Amino acid sequence: MKSELPHDLVQTLLAVVDEGTFDAAAAALHVTPSAVSQRIKALEQRTGRVLLTRTRPVRATESGQIVVRFGRQLTRLEGDARTALGMAEGGEDGESSGPSWLPIAVNADSLATWFVPALASLARDARIHVDLRREDEAHTTALLRAGEVMAAVTSSPDPVAGCSVRRLGAMVYLPVAAPQFAARWLDGDPALLLPDAPVVCFDRRDELQDAFARELTGGQSASLLRHYVPSSEGFADAVTAGLGWGLVPRGQAEPRLRAGALVEFLPGRTVEVPLHWQQWRLDSPALAAVAAAVAAEAALALA
Repeated sequence: MKSELPHDLVQTLLAVVDEGTFDAAAAALHVTPSAVSQRIKALEQRTGRVLLTRTRPVRATESGQIVVRFGRQLTRLEGDARTALGMAEGGEDGESSGPSWLPIAVNADSLATWFVPALASLARDARIHVDLRREDEAHTTALLRAGEVMAAVTSSPDPVAGCSVRRLGAMVYLPVAAPQFAARWLDGDPALLLPDAPVVCFDRRDELQDAFARELTGGQSASLLRHYVPSSEGFADAVTAGLGWGLVPRGQAEPRLRAGALVEFLPGRTVEVPLHWQQWRLDSPALAAVAAAVAAEAALALA
């Protein structure tokens, strides 16, 4: 006998994960907290797995993430079917359906440079709306795995279960600094001077500058004298202001280099970060339209 995943039980799981508590999910579903608890227990019995950690907020376990992802995919397919049939999102009055909301994870540097222009073609179709989640390119797959997003720009070529992968190109970074900073801290062999020179990092998970320093010095990370600036535009501004050296996306660095606000302390040296597009394997017209727009812009903007 095949075990099934009833739609109402899966939707209850989604509500609990989205709302964070059983009480809030009950309010959203217009049922009692006891009914929510019973549904979750029934779903866990059917799957034979613990699907939620009973914390505040509630979190999906690894098994729960699989069911959450399935539920969101099912909801997406239902929405696409309603659109194709000209049905209303919430009724049967024959009106056109509501917009397709697509949650997408994208890294800050892509968001600040080429990704938003990639979405320009979608402006002609008011039915497609995106919900962008900013996350480091090395960590966007975690959002895919948890079922929180339908697609992601990621540095990983290894597909998340249930996803397809397409290489987009590479984001090119230039090692730059303000002229006065370079004169003070990097006037000589950068391989010797870099470990002591103040550095700008995006956040505490940003390994780009440290990896570059280790490659250049033969093992030494960038200086512990560092500033954390968790904004792509703010990062470039901080380097330009002389707070430290940093790896700035070529598209942001080149205008500042031409204006003399930045200098390359290793002319001709670049760092390339491969980027990939991962998305759910769904026959979704909305998701396909976004994927095509992203791929087209990436072909122009990335190496």
